Amino acid sequence: MKAAGEPGRGHARRRTARRQAIDILYQADVTGRDPSVVLKEWDAAGRSVSPYAVEVVTGVERLLADIDRDLGTHAEEWTVPRMAAVDRTILRVACYELRAGIPVAVAINEAVEAANELSTEDSGRFVNGILGRIAREPE
Repeated sequence: MKAAGEPGRGHARRRTARRQAIDILYQADVTGRDPSVVLKEWDAAGRSVSPYAVEVVTGVERLLADIDRDLGTHAEEWTVPRMAAVDRTILRVACYELRAGIPVAVAINEAVEAANELSTEDSGRFVNGILGRIAREPE
């Protein structure tokens, strides 16, 4: 039996899918290829990609200019190209999720956890600060 407050299997599946999306988008970013091309390569290689990861990858690709504009506006003293590639990718995924209606607390928490696990010691705070400013902005 799961304890109160413990995430369920749906949460774990969503987190796994989110990490797949981060991996695909990161690979596209550092190799200079379109995310849709990397997604097709994963499929051709027989790597299973969850439907939610596909949704996030295609959503980020479709909204990339708008997402990067938001990031650039809210990243005090940072340009998007100057950000570490993994941080930039995590921020892009979180921005897409915020636009897609994922609750603010969930999107930010997942992004901060990903940054803490996948990037530098300071990345969680960096990601949290930018996403907090984006979330506070009136629509």
